Amino acid sequence: MEANRNGAGPGAGRRWTRRSALQLAAAMAGSSPLLSQSQGQPPRPQRIYPPTYSDEVMAPVNVNEMEDIARAKIPPLAYDYIAGGSAGELTLQANREAFLHVQIRRRIGVDVSKIDTSLELLGHKLDFPILLGPGGHQNLVYADGQRLAVQAAAHSKAICMPGPADWLAKMKGTSEAPMWWAASLGFSEQAAAQAFAKRAEDAGASAITITTDYPYTAPRDREVRNNFDYAWSNSGVPANPNASSERKIPMVAGMIQPFVPGMTWKVLDWLHAATKLPIVVKGICTAEDAHLAVQNGAQAIIVSNHGGRTLDGCIPTLYALPEVVQAVNNRIPVLMDGGIRRGSDIVKAMSLGAKAVLIGRPYYWGLAAFGQLGVQRVIEMLHGEMMVAMAQSGIPNLASFDRSLVEFLPGTRTALE
Repeated sequence: MEANRNGAGPGAGRRWTRRSALQLAAAMAGSSPLLSQSQGQPPRPQRIYPPTYSDEVMAPVNVNEMEDIARAKIPPLAYDYIAGGSAGELTLQANREAFLHVQIRRRIGVDVSKIDTSLELLGHKLDFPILLGPGGHQNLVYADGQRLAVQAAAHSKAICMPGPADWLAKMKGTSEAPMWWAASLGFSEQAAAQAFAKRAEDAGASAITITTDYPYTAPRDREVRNNFDYAWSNSGVPANPNASSERKIPMVAGMIQPFVPGMTWKVLDWLHAATKLPIVVKGICTAEDAHLAVQNGAQAIIVSNHGGRTLDGCIPTLYALPEVVQAVNNRIPVLMDGGIRRGSDIVKAMSLGAKAVLIGRPYYWGLAAFGQLGVQRVIEMLHGEMMVAMAQSGIPNLASFDRSLVEFLPGTRTALE
């Protein structure tokens, strides 16, 4: 039985499986999903069963396998748009390889019978430090993709970062309303920035995320080869993606396409004058810019190189993270994105000072593979892997993370050396 492609409702696409039977058995034993503690007895270890969907949705056992399914289901130009990076994709590759160069220094003799991943972030009480990062053109991978990704975030109780929309405004104050930060690629004009801030606040956003690393559209070799047209992403994948006569905004080699080249730190002043919402600055990779972000009123920073999609050759975010954390010195939260694929990746980022992490491509793969349920499943897999990695490392809660829990491999140059 195939999962519901629209992913409507939290139970959509579920069927009775062996895993469901295990859940019921645990519940009948008074221990589902967390094993209860009998009076006078030592605490029992946690045993958490994630939600169960159809066999098809449950088949991939990690994010990489979810990507394989997504690749088989969507047109090549859509896959390349999501998977690709700028130019030779050196930064895209470096983001992943950085995790190979950071190793966990596991501790033993720590009571990890209960793992607590909860935190508070800009007024949100969260069950886990995994956020859905901003991303556009989700119609390329699934019909009505942005709405379904937001619904998945709401069901999973994860923060998401869409742009303001009328349908989001209609959800404001309802039980279906997500936790969301309005996302923008920035502004070079005060009127546009303040109109965006007002619209976001009116629609129910609880923060505004400004991406600062996109003054120009980067050269992307995959998109040039595919005759990619950005107009397609407004309405979904075209019926004939190879028909060059249909292209209106073609990507060609050597093109220089301005986006927001005139944006400066004044944008934070404009936004603060128009809204009381916290302002989150995304795209910080250096101590110098971290200091400026704090001085100009940022209430959180996201260490990001746009997933390797803007400047090729930029420092990988896991390497940039310690420098930014040190510069901020606990004044505001520091988050990170770029290359997260496993729960142990999250443990490494948190040990280097990240308050939380953002994912991008992983939830796109889930969306492409199974719609809303695929996004939920990606979140659940990463959260579960994170909890196990914390337990295996002797980290019972987020307050226990510190720099001593990881080390860079010998010869790896970091900003702290």
